[in-house]
Amino acid sequence: MAAPRAPRALAAAAPAPGKAKLTHPGKAILAGGPLRDADPRPARSASGWARDTEAPPHFRVGRGYYGGLAGGIEICITFPTEYVKTQLQLDERSHPPRYRGIGDCVRQTVRSHGVLGLYRGLSSLLYGSIPKAAVRFGMFEFLSNHMRDAQGRLDSTRGLLCGLGAGVAEAVVVVCPMETIKVKFIHDQTSPNPKYRGFFHGVREIVREQGVKGTYQGLTATVLKQGSNQAIRFFVMTSLRNWYTGDNPNKPMNPLITGVFGAIAGAASVFGNTPLDVIKTRMQGLEAHKYRNTWDCGLQILRKEGLKAFYKGTVPRLGRVCLDVAIVFIIYDEVVKLLNKVWKTD
Repeated sequence: MAAPRAPRALAAAAPAPGKAKLTHPGKAILAGGPLRDADPRPARSASGWARDTEAPPHFRVGRGYYGGLAGGIEICITFPTEYVKTQLQLDERSHPPRYRGIGDCVRQTVRSHGVLGLYRGLSSLLYGSIPKAAVRFGMFEFLSNHMRDAQGRLDSTRGLLCGLGAGVAEAVVVVCPMETIKVKFIHDQTSPNPKYRGFFHGVREIVREQGVKGTYQGLTATVLKQGSNQAIRFFVMTSLRNWYTGDNPNKPMNPLITGVFGAIAGAASVFGNTPLDVIKTRMQGLEAHKYRNTWDCGLQILRKEGLKAFYKGTVPRLGRVCLDVAIVFIIYDEVVKLLNKVWKTD
């Protein structure tokens, strides 16, 4: 009797007899199916390979880049909504409000700086997108490899914990300095005489005036925000994937379904942690010196502006994040499917 065909696509496949199987890292993120198989090879590293020498050179170079490619495309599409969100969150009630709403913010920016003004601070996010995605997905893969059950599946609770770990790692390594620079760039544009002439000039000025510590303002708030972000997103995404695939982990997922699930996961994270995002933005702005720490920042916002202030910028953030998560998962998913066709893994 012929041996059953080994599963492929999003769930890692069992190796064919006498053949060593290669598994690229995308499968750890995109599937609830098993990643580690009962084969005689040593345990894989966080990158998803048993040994770097097993992978062709172009796949070694591409490792961790799939999410970065998706993130870079997404940022270029959605950054204006991030810009508007940040401006509204920096607009304090204690001063005469600069903007009357989303539309007014867009109009004033375009009138004063042109359409390109809506992309102020893009470079800091664009330069950081690849390492951020590499850290996020790499850490999620590493943790999920160690938290799967005996059948190799990752349940929703463990997905949440893996997402939390991935969010904390990306916050410390990449997101905090990247977000601090972005916020300072956007805040600087509202000044009568902007002092940052470009990304590298701005970074040099920040480090010269405040030291490296100046790029790590609001670290606690950033860790809380990114940790909760990824915990919520991976929890929702894992839950929806497990629900959709049911007892068949190899059930194919249409890109539209992936996008809808990603948008739902993104929306859940927005409503779950926008207050932390507001605090983080204030702690990273040019007037961060007014706050002693993250807790004091939150108390001052509550005392001076009320509870509603913690949800400033929710609408533009909702639009950006839903597109963000949907686009990243769709592109990532499709890249992995393409790699499966080009490079047979079963």
